[in-house]
Amino acid sequence: MKNIINIVIGLLMVTALKAQTLDAYIQEAENNNPEVQAFELRYNISKEKVEEADAFPKTEVSAGVFVSEPETRTGAQKARFSVKQMLPWFGSITLRENYASSLAEVDYLDIVITKRKLRLSVSQSYYELYAIEEKQVVLEENIQLLNTYEKLALTSVEVGGASAVDVLRLQIRQNELKEAKQVLEQEYKAVQTQFNNFLNRNENTSIAVVDALSVEEPIEIQQVQLELHPELEKYDRLYESVAHSEVLNQKEANPNLGFGLDYIPVAKRPGMDFSDNGKDILMPMVSLSIPIFNNNYKSRTVQNELRQEEINAQKANQRNLLETILSDALNNKEASYIKYKTQLRNLEQAKNAEEILIKNYETGTIDFNDVLDIQELQLRFQINLIEAVKNYYVQMTIINYLTNQ
Repeated sequence: MKNIINIVIGLLMVTALKAQTLDAYIQEAENNNPEVQAFELRYNISKEKVEEADAFPKTEVSAGVFVSEPETRTGAQKARFSVKQMLPWFGSITLRENYASSLAEVDYLDIVITKRKLRLSVSQSYYELYAIEEKQVVLEENIQLLNTYEKLALTSVEVGGASAVDVLRLQIRQNELKEAKQVLEQEYKAVQTQFNNFLNRNENTSIAVVDALSVEEPIEIQQVQLELHPELEKYDRLYESVAHSEVLNQKEANPNLGFGLDYIPVAKRPGMDFSDNGKDILMPMVSLSIPIFNNNYKSRTVQNELRQEEINAQKANQRNLLETILSDALNNKEASYIKYKTQLRNLEQAKNAEEILIKNYETGTIDFNDVLDIQELQLRFQINLIEAVKNYYVQMTIINYLTNQ
């Protein structure tokens, strides 16, 4: 009973593993990847800076005691208490909030870009794992095929139709394929570790990939879709943030207005009786902070203009780079499709040749040198076919990254 339960649990685990698609892996990576989490935290900090932008300058409070009390008509001044609040020029706080919000938008786009790049990396690793698994299956099939040929060769040796050298060559070829399969197992572990690290989980966690991938004839992709790419949109947001910075700079060049209140307690003059004797002093105050030496504001204006020119140049360069990558991906995808169709035709012809060799064996005229040649060709075509499929989908992931299809 216990064994049956374990078998059922194992089957359920395999079913759940197989049910996890590439999209599910991508979603898991976006939720758990530390780099994405770091950018999300940075974005949260930027949003807090928007709240910080509407703060007023610190209120100044001061107190002093006269060591030598000045005498006035109403009595001696004992101390001075002051409170003062400077206010930014009208509209400055709103402009600060706009500037902080524009910077937060840039940080948000960093999250979008990071998730896109993560989706690209996860997808490419996924298709790499698919290719390795398919190659392992193909190698195992060819090992079994060579094992069958070895048995045929041994039978032919007994009747004088083949030599022991033919058997040894078939065994050597099997050893080579077994070695290649072991190398693929090591490659699989490396890519598996990379894939699991993208998902921020144990590097030995099993990964389920699809059993087969279909290849369709490529369709034309419009280059204009690049304008919507977040890497280019980021430069637009940076340009706007510099524009907000310049408007704020112009506003800060205006005077600052301050309001305050001074309170001076006055002692009564002894031996005198009049209405204002010992009357405290209460003095409202208004102050104005005037930027007479404003070269720093002029310098910031020049810096902002240069910064905007720099951003435009960077955007143009990035657009050229992305267009080049997209063009290469489209061409490589088309080339992968051509290679895929070619390898299918080659495989069909290799299988026909293999069938002819098997029929020749029935007549006792099989040449095991031809067997090895056809097997080697067939394996090469199978590996090339797998590579063509993998490259096709890798180029698709690049195109999707650039066009968000």
